[in-house]
Amino acid sequence: MNKYWIGVASDDHVKHGVLGGFCQLCHGKSSPLKRMKKGDWIIYYSPKNSLSTKIPCQKFTAIGEILDSNIYQVEMYPGFQPFRMNVKFLKSITPVPLNLVSSLPLWQDYRSRLRFGHFEIPKELFMIISDLMNLKN
Repeated sequence: MNKYWIGVASDDHVKHGVLGGFCQLCHGKSSPLKRMKKGDWIIYYSPKNSLSTKIPCQKFTAIGEILDSNIYQVEMYPGFQPFRMNVKFLKSITPVPLNLVSSLPLWQDYRSRLRFGHFEIPKELFMIISDLMNLKN
């Protein structure tokens, strides 16, 4: 049975992952990735445009399907080897502002979890957010 997830990362990091076809969560930790399996789906929420700025983004910025359960490390620079998973991101989406989702009753049980960086959501909430993203894939 497929599961549905929210991942939290700055927009610039999400864009890097979309271009590279991978997800990386919680500053490169492996534990959130181990919870996801092939066929699961992830929606990224970006609180800021980048880690180095305070400019808010506050949008759901990407959506993708986990391609396999393989978790691997890469060396981004000496001393930092984050864990990643392969994801097929959908290309034709419209980022959705958080305020469009925050008024939904179903979201109320999940909004406080954004600070954890990764959490499971029900399929119903996933479908609502993905519909708002105007998927064309």
